[in-house]
Amino acid sequence: MSSATALRSTLAALPRDTRDTLFLLGVVAWIVAPLVGHLPGWTTAFALALLLWRGRLAWKARPLPSRWVLGALLVLAIGATLATHRTIVGRDAGVTLIVLLLALKTLELHGRRDAMVVFFLGFFTMLSNFFFSQSLPTAAAMLVALLGLLTALVNAHMPVGRPPLAQSLRTAGTMALLGAPIMAALFVLFPRVAPLWGVPGDQPSGRSGLSGEMRVGSIAELALDDSVAMRVRFLGPDGKPPPQSQLYFRGPVLSQFDGREWLASSASNARWQQPTPAQLSVEGTPLRYEVTLEPHQRPWLLVLDAAREPPVLPEGMRAFMSADLQWAANRPVTSVLRYQAESHPQFQHGPRQRTPLLASYTALPQGLNPRTLALAAEMRADPRLAQGGTQALIDAALARLRTGGYAYTLEPGVYGEHTADEFWFDRKEGFCEHIASAFAVLMRAMDVPARIVTGYQGGERNSVDGYWTVRQSDAHAWTEVWIADQGWVRVDPTGAVAPGRVGQFQRLRAPQGAFANAMGTVISPGLAQQLRAVWEAMNNGWNQWVLNYTQGRQLDLLRSLGFESPSWQDLLRLLAGLVGLTATAGAAWTLWERHRMDPWVRLLGQARERLARSGLPLPPHLPPRAMAERVQAQFGTDAGAVSAWLLRLEQLRYAPAGAPAQALGVLRREFRALRWPPGRAPKDP
Repeated sequence: MSSATALRSTLAALPRDTRDTLFLLGVVAWIVAPLVGHLPGWTTAFALALLLWRGRLAWKARPLPSRWVLGALLVLAIGATLATHRTIVGRDAGVTLIVLLLALKTLELHGRRDAMVVFFLGFFTMLSNFFFSQSLPTAAAMLVALLGLLTALVNAHMPVGRPPLAQSLRTAGTMALLGAPIMAALFVLFPRVAPLWGVPGDQPSGRSGLSGEMRVGSIAELALDDSVAMRVRFLGPDGKPPPQSQLYFRGPVLSQFDGREWLASSASNARWQQPTPAQLSVEGTPLRYEVTLEPHQRPWLLVLDAAREPPVLPEGMRAFMSADLQWAANRPVTSVLRYQAESHPQFQHGPRQRTPLLASYTALPQGLNPRTLALAAEMRADPRLAQGGTQALIDAALARLRTGGYAYTLEPGVYGEHTADEFWFDRKEGFCEHIASAFAVLMRAMDVPARIVTGYQGGERNSVDGYWTVRQSDAHAWTEVWIADQGWVRVDPTGAVAPGRVGQFQRLRAPQGAFANAMGTVISPGLAQQLRAVWEAMNNGWNQWVLNYTQGRQLDLLRSLGFESPSWQDLLRLLAGLVGLTATAGAAWTLWERHRMDPWVRLLGQARERLARSGLPLPPHLPPRAMAERVQAQFGTDAGAVSAWLLRLEQLRYAPAGAPAQALGVLRREFRALRWPPGRAPKDP
């Protein structure tokens, strides 16, 4: 006998209470599993220990712990939650506590009432998963959890006998399918007035992505993250994007340098303003596009250089521009955000003549990078470079990068105190932030204002839905230098070291593990690429049509239905009308079914359903006499009245044609008055 067959046999031989308890514990574990990455480590260990303990008690048929033990565990759970979060209110503390309460409640499963509490706690915990992620995999996992909880709930309402879980699952699936149209109608028409999955007062948790600072070596870590940062759809008649080498999505601009770390200027951060800075001038036709930005817990809005007008954000959000052309929202991006923007590839920004404000962009920490300072002095002393001005100095530095044996790598090693010196003279290798930082230090040492811009560069087009996907691995750092009569000009020194990084979308990839290498021998790269494109297109569709189904899109739907000036009141009226129409149709269907079906057959079916709830499922082909025999065999003399009633029902079926018409009504009243084996009267037929 195989191990799988032996396991099925063992499970089939378990008492019903043990089977049902183990099934419910499995559903609870499935609900809690996606939360593990968001819970404190001790919470996961504590909840797992409680579930395993409860499973062992059920398997061994041991008694449940006393109330004193449960009370002590409850006090411990609350105390540990307070010690970790300093509160029991808010998203993180609340989810921690609800998981612990759910696990503790499984140790108190004495009866159906306790089971109902576990079910409702399970539904609430299931919803709490969406506080942290609204992704398609999370939704699919919670759909499975919903079916599991509904199955356990249906099973709990069949207290007698041993109904198979498959039967309860079929009933739960039918309930879910019948409720799906109602859920869809509520989703489409219920007014949206605020983000659903948000809890005020919680501090946003960290997420992989750009930071408001750049420590030399930090962006190389992002290159190992292949998750999606944003998706872009170019608008217009042809939807044609600019060349891939021009896809620079602007993020935080960093101008203060302490030797190892670049920080944003405090003055720049303090001057967020809605009007466009006067030092920006644009030319040509703007490029229109739509961005679907993944949550990064910060207010930055990624746009192509340079956006003159603010991005079009959902209602309740506003966009502001800083003096260095960085756009940000009035609150952190904590959920998938979709916005439209216009950018001008041809632009000029910054003062055309040197001003005192530019002095901060040439500042360098004292006593660091002496060899880079010496190199800068040597280059400035060169008569040919001095004659060519700032552009000649830039070209000379780029030429040094192209011809000096410099390499572009993810693993340049740990840089020391003199980061620019190590890059220019010792290691001669680095990732984009090493190259950009060393280049900016050299420019500043030559008295050329320079700063670092972080963001994303490039992207790849999904062949399934046509969206451009920008990943965390596309995170990039480049420099901007100030040139007289031109203002701030983008210079990407990484392109001089590795032209393919910018022009041909050649990214460095992290070494693959054994599993990835093994899969590469089974699935061809082309097939893997296509499967990935399909999956990401599905995720993008989920983001566009579910997570970004805003009130604006609801009102657009009403306009398409003929409403001239739709409002949320119109949504409510339409929803109420649809619910009323559905209820009326359901009532009409019920009345039609009652008149269409033989009243005697309907009463027999109700008796069969009541026996099934009592723990005696019977096939639909059995006549009343055979049903009476089964009832007598199952329940003995306790069900004598039920058996007699079934015999009278059969007698009425074969009575002479002149039998009184009210006889069926008498049997129906007797049916309501019968004392069924579980001791509860049935619902009125």
